[in-house]
Order: sequence, then C-alpha cells, then structure tokens
Amino acid sequence: MDSPRNLLLLFVLFVYTLAVAFAGDIVHQDDIAPKKPGCENNFVLVKVPTWVDHEEGSEYVGVGARFGPTLESKEKHANQTTLTLADPPDCCSTPKNKLTGEVILVYRGNCSFTTKAKVAENAGASAVLIVNNETELFKMVCEANETAINISIPVVMLPQDAGASLEKSLKNNSSVSVQLYSPKRPLVDIAEVFLWLMAVGTILSASYWSAWSAREAANEQDKLLKDASDEFLSTESTGSGGMVDINMTSAVLFVVIASCFLVMLYKLMSFWFVEVLVVLFCIGGVEGLQTCLVALLSCFRWFEQAAESFVKVPFFGAVSYLTLAVSPFCIAFAVVWAVFRRINFAWIGQDILGIALIITVLQIVRVPNLKVIA
Repeated sequence: MDSPRNLLLLFVLFVYTLAVAFAGDIVHQDDIAPKKPGCENNFVLVKVPTWVDHEEGSEYVGVGARFGPTLESKEKHANQTTLTLADPPDCCSTPKNKLTGEVILVYRGNCSFTTKAKVAENAGASAVLIVNNETELFKMVCEANETAINISIPVVMLPQDAGASLEKSLKNNSSVSVQLYSPKRPLVDIAEVFLWLMAVGTILSASYWSAWSAREAANEQDKLLKDASDEFLSTESTGSGGMVDINMTSAVLFVVIASCFLVMLYKLMSFWFVEVLVVLFCIGGVEGLQTCLVALLSCFRWFEQAAESFVKVPFFGAVSYLTLAVSPFCIAFAVVWAVFRRINFAWIGQDILGIALIITVLQIVRVPNLKVIA
C-alpha cells in the first residue's frame, strides 16, 4: 500500500466521520423556557411516521412542546390519524375547514404556539403539527405572561423540509395520515452498549494488527541481518513506505482542513453533495474491506500461495492474486450498500465498511507523541 493511497484513506475517513456526525445532529434552539402549571413538559423527540395514499411514506422527527399531554411511547399504541392542512395556514384564527379529530398541519408565526394549539383544539383537531420556518427544530414554550394554560391535545414541531413535503402531498389531493409517538429512553440503551463494543473492538483489532505487522517485519529484518543480505539494506530505507507519519504540521493542517470542510458541509448540504460523500465513503470502504479481508485470509494456509503470488496491474502495480479475487466482492458489497442504503438494515453494511476503513487507517497511522495527538 503506497503513501498516496494511505492519504486518500485518511481523507475518506475524515469525510465519513464528519458526515455521520453532522447528519445525526438535531439542533434545538432554546431561549428561557419557564415552567408553570400546564406548561411543564420535558422536551422530547417525537417520531412521526407517515402514510400517503395508504402506502408507508417517510418518517420525520419533531420535538414535543412544553405544554399539552404526553404522547404514547410505543408505536403500536399510537393511533394512525388523518392529516389536514390548516386554513388559514398559521391557525391563528378559527380554521375554515371543519375538523373531526384530524391532525392539523399549521405554520409557525403571527401568534404564539399556545394560541395555535387552543384554536386547533377548539376547532376539533386531535393534534397539531407546527412547521418551523427553518430546517432546525425549536423548543416550543409558553409566553411569560400566559396563565391558566389548559391544552389537551399534543403539539409537535417539525422542520421546514418535513412540512413542505407533507403540504405538497396534501395539495396533490393525496390522503395523508400520521402517527405520533415518543419512545422512552431506557436506563441502559442496548444500542449504545453495542456501539461501545464495536468502537473498542475496532481499536483493539487495529492495534493488534499493527503490533502483529510490526513483529513480523522485525522478524524478517532479523533474518535478513543474520544472512547479511543486500535485500535487507534496500528494505531498511523503504520499510516504512506503508505507514503515514503524523507530525505537528500535519496535525495543524488537519484542524484547518477539518474546519473548512465543516463550513462547506453546512453550506453545501444538498442531494448532490450527499451523493459525493456516499461515493467517497464507498471508495474508502472498498479499500478498507479489501485490505482487511486479504490480511485475514492470508493467515490461513489455503490462501498463502495466492497472497504471496503477484501480478502486475496497470496503474495499481504489483497486486496479489488474493487481492484480485477479493476485490470484486468488496466492490459489489459497497455498490449494494449504496443502492439500498435507505432500508432499515442498511446500517449493517455501513458499519462493516466503516469499521474496515477505520481499522485499515489506524494500523497505518503513526503518531510520535501525545502533543501531536492533542
């Protein structure tokens, strides 16, 4: 593995880490949020699965208001209710359309959140979805001068893009229904334990691989030294070609590039940019998965000969027969994940590619001291 390829892996790992962190973040802006009778709920994330013309659609994530009743914690107990668009859209006055228990979609602005909720409740709505005027979520609180707040229907805020999508379906005369539920966070989240075990296992695997490779290289050099071979003299100067040394300059440059990339990620987060990130991740994932599989299979005697036999490939240079055999599988794996990445269990493929990429990068990176790490 040459240095340019190693640097590419480092860059792809950096892009993937930032993209995952950015995509999973939900910003909740919050001013002073006073608690008072009828306005003392905890802020909770609310899942909003949708159905368009009786077919399952997108699932959105909103945030519950400080006021109103608490929502069901389990999806199976949540009612599937028809969604309708408020008229007027801000729901600051009595809706013109007659409501008989529907969930009403309204837009933020022109009056307080509690006013919208009270108007919708009096009109016969069973719940209110308030669409924010930004892509972020906002914590809905009561006004400081409001007293005797008594709202008996749930109120949830959705981001701007979710509201636009739902409004488009409604204006196309489609039948839209939603569920509202807020899963309770368990005391011990099994998913977090699993993620922790994956992280620790990844670090341990990379550390063991790096130590094993170093030991094998040292043993090989000892043999060459004993034989006084000229080959030892040539490998002594090129023995670190498969490693990437991170010095202080590289660390500072990394911070600068990371900051610039975060700004670019924030400004250019669009469909085409996400697709570029997916392609970069697939390239790094293929390289990482291929490297890990070749190293793993080389430990078995059945594959030793294939791992030690090489053929020249244009652009890539000398490549082992084992690498050539494994590469199509790795490419196919990444392509299948990219095509089906939106289905529920696609996270398995993403984690396999990501872990393989991280292990590969960690075992080729060398940091001289804690100062550079900091």
